[in-house]
Amino acid sequence: MANSKNSSMAVPEAKAAMDRFKTEVASEMGINLKEGYNGDLTSREAGSIGGEMVKRMVKNYEQNIK
Repeated sequence: MANSKNSSMAVPEAKAAMDRFKTEVASEMGINLKEGYNGDLTSREAGSIGGEMVKRMVKNYEQNIK
């Protein structure tokens, strides 16, 4: 099972882009993220951010393959 200490992205430059994307999605959802650790988020809030990110990535992919 991967965790933040030993997981890495295939393209290191993608981490910054994913962090910006996560912050943008959270902001649009009205969830305030801090720089670094966000342990004060509820599981529902964290899951909502991740779920919305996946929905947007899938939608973007589907639009670009047509």
